Amino acid sequence: MTLPDMHSAEPIPPTARVEIDRLLQSGDLFRYTAPSDAPVALLEAEFAELMGSRFALAVSSCSAALFLSLKALDLPRDARVLIPGFTFAAVPSAVIHADCRPVLCEVGENYRIDIDDFAAKLPGVHAVIVSHMRGHTSDMDAIIALCEAADVPMIEDAAHSLGTTWNGAKIGTMGRVGCFSFQSYKMINAGEGGIMITNDADLVARAIIMSGAYEHNWKKHPVLQNAFATHQNRLPLYNLRLSNLSAAVIRPQIPHLAQRVIDGRRNHDHVADLLANSPFISVPDPLPGEVRAPDSIQFNLVGMNDDEVHRFVAAAGAAGVKVQVFGLSDDNARAFWNWQFIPDLPELPRTRAMLMRACDVRLPVHLPVDMLDAVADVILDAVADATTPTRAFGT
Repeated sequence: MTLPDMHSAEPIPPTARVEIDRLLQSGDLFRYTAPSDAPVALLEAEFAELMGSRFALAVSSCSAALFLSLKALDLPRDARVLIPGFTFAAVPSAVIHADCRPVLCEVGENYRIDIDDFAAKLPGVHAVIVSHMRGHTSDMDAIIALCEAADVPMIEDAAHSLGTTWNGAKIGTMGRVGCFSFQSYKMINAGEGGIMITNDADLVARAIIMSGAYEHNWKKHPVLQNAFATHQNRLPLYNLRLSNLSAAVIRPQIPHLAQRVIDGRRNHDHVADLLANSPFISVPDPLPGEVRAPDSIQFNLVGMNDDEVHRFVAAAGAAGVKVQVFGLSDDNARAFWNWQFIPDLPELPRTRAMLMRACDVRLPVHLPVDMLDAVADVILDAVADATTPTRAFGT
């Protein structure tokens, strides 16, 4: 069987073309040109309703949303921001861009935040970013309790978790701010783009102005107008706006999200069940209360040495399935030791050990079951080949 393109993004619904053509004909791509009902404004209203939040602000990327969230919290310069040691380099980059200092905590073999290390490093921290990395939710009950006791605001990096729930609550709605991504390899695909949600009118007012709502463009946002009054002309503008064209690509995908979540979970669980047949593969279970919305699968290689891991990756790649071992390359943006822009980069032995055996395979939600079987077969065959002892010549 011919393997699918594992890096194909989710398709854009045909219904998007009418609005895209209208925008191209009019040239009206700037979100603040229309007096009302611009595509970006409509997207913000629809996404806020979807998530059950009061406010949403669409911006150029999830990284921009994280940056604006930190700036809107009005933290002091060099504020310490606690983040997990397993996340994408954009997260500590956003912290540094916001004139803050990343503080890294350990992450366990199940890709979740080590709560003991999190608690130990929380004193003296000004804010927390919880990255639900690759859609894996940490113990949010424990994290929220710790943050509330310490009076530390929490931001959710939900770039990989649109559609995930924790004990019935939507991921991204549990912190002071939730940040999401519309980059191509996400549940909703706009190539680039992001959005932040919050119930805090003053915070979103600050973020709206800093996102690039110059002069009186902030009046086109459905936020209490007196929330803006004290910030007009007092905040820098970073120009991180989303364009109407991106919003026109995103909006028709929102009605498809629920089915994509169902399909993604089916795909992940189907492949996970097949991979469980190998003694060399461990797929961590979800935590109690966590209902995931995956578009990829992560698993740990068990009882394999470095040479066997390299052989496995090579064999799978040769058969058409790219497997990324997070800690294997010198430039992987998800391996914390490659974030050398952090001046006091710590060592995290537990996280390092996990990353040296943690594998990542994309599973586009539109893949049919027979293709999933083929992908699992490649992975299992590659593991078997890598772990079979090499026989000496003549024996």
